[in-house]
Amino acid sequence: MQTTIAERLKARLRQLSLNPPQLAEKAGVNRSYVYDILRGRSENPNLEKLDRLAEVLKVDREWLRDGIGDVEGDAPLIANPDDVYVAVPYAAVKPAMGGGATVEIEPDHGRPYHFQKSWITHGLRADPNKLRIMHVVGDSMEPTLKDGDIVLVDMGRAVPTPPGVFVLNDGFGLVAKRLEHIPNSDPPVVNIISDNKTYSAYERTAEEVNIVGRIRWFAREI
Repeated sequence: MQTTIAERLKARLRQLSLNPPQLAEKAGVNRSYVYDILRGRSENPNLEKLDRLAEVLKVDREWLRDGIGDVEGDAPLIANPDDVYVAVPYAAVKPAMGGGATVEIEPDHGRPYHFQKSWITHGLRADPNKLRIMHVVGDSMEPTLKDGDIVLVDMGRAVPTPPGVFVLNDGFGLVAKRLEHIPNSDPPVVNIISDNKTYSAYERTAEEVNIVGRIRWFAREI
């Protein structure tokens, strides 16, 4: 599993018993340069300064930047992978009568998917506990989503503003559709859209639908 530049730098500092100010002083760079990398604010740092860090840390610059290259001595190990990766469970979704839906974890149905915690918390700005992996079926969202695609659903985002692709129960069953809130509608109404134009868009009031969550990522076999 690939780590980030911040995670590699932290691991090497810990291994060499160095702190960020000491590294900055030895490398002749500003402390802010080192801290920006450690805090994930600089994923593509200045290469000349990165060379100076690499020299102090006794590693190849490419190892710091991409995780590929030589390290003097033993490569640093990440003590606890759970601090770096998030296990997102596969979910079996069971629509209830009346448009409701519940999401339950079925351990025997599929193994969890692992994502970098830094991407989940800083990239997606999502709560890991509210994420689920699901499969989509059918062709109504082609070409965006295809039958059998794997999707990452953020159940912490169940409001269609801004518009996006969501998993919802529209009163007839569980679907993956593009949702758009219709401004100034009273009561609130959402437009439910299929990216496949052979399917017609339709409207439902907010009370008639149960939005499970927004789709934030997908993957498919090729």
